[in-house]
Amino acid sequence: MITINQLGYHYSKSEPILEDISIEFAPGIIYGLLGKNGVGKSTFIKNLTGMLFPTTGSCNVFGYSPKDREVEFLKNLFFVPEEYYLPNISIQQFVNIYRNFYPSFDMDQFKNYLETFEINPSKKTSRLSLGQKKKVMIGFALATNTKVLIMDEPTNGLDIPSKVIFRNMVKEAFNEDRIVIITSHQVRDLDELIDTIIIMDNGKILFNELRDDIARKWQFHISPVPLHLPNAIYDEKVSNGFASITENKGDQPGYVDIELLFNAVLANQLHPS
Repeated sequence: MITINQLGYHYSKSEPILEDISIEFAPGIIYGLLGKNGVGKSTFIKNLTGMLFPTTGSCNVFGYSPKDREVEFLKNLFFVPEEYYLPNISIQQFVNIYRNFYPSFDMDQFKNYLETFEINPSKKTSRLSLGQKKKVMIGFALATNTKVLIMDEPTNGLDIPSKVIFRNMVKEAFNEDRIVIITSHQVRDLDELIDTIIIMDNGKILFNELRDDIARKWQFHISPVPLHLPNAIYDEKVSNGFASITENKGDQPGYVDIELLFNAVLANQLHPS
């Protein structure tokens, strides 16, 4: 369990980056932390990983305070940052060095990921494109099998087919003991992958709901012509027509349009109950 209580963060003599965030992350759930660029997602994640320390409030990850950077904490958490450095060695050498930090690392699992991404493990990291480096890091992260896996904008640099592969890999590597948190400003990249949708703006959590609960509460409509629904909670024009959100008054959950939900929340038209 990850428990965040009234967490706040600001750089010296600056406006707060994060304000009064209280939230819990439970095992067995894939969380999507969504928000525009610059709203505090990466700063929030770095407080969870111990790379930054809360200015106010607290953060507890499976009984450990991230800022203490204890060995038991570190070996059970893997973080894929948006930007990173890989040493100029072969992929195989990289894995041989760093897998020893993670007791549950599965080499066969990692090799399978590289094969799926069509990457040769003998290749040096300096010869990899940005997208290939991201694939190596994603494969390594999933193969660590840590209790907590956090990925910051993992689909940046991936082409469309690779994004599909990424979503399938995350689903296959997931288990009920694992917490997975994925941040993104590209909302549709996490479609059909995440179990809980969290939306952040201006350093605050605006929305935090299970996808199944969203599907039961609201209906998402797309039409080539304006719908003019009298009970619409939110409307907007989209590339393929017109979209609306209404209350779901039926017994069956429907499809959740994450992008439409995201826009409605940022427009202050949709709130978790």
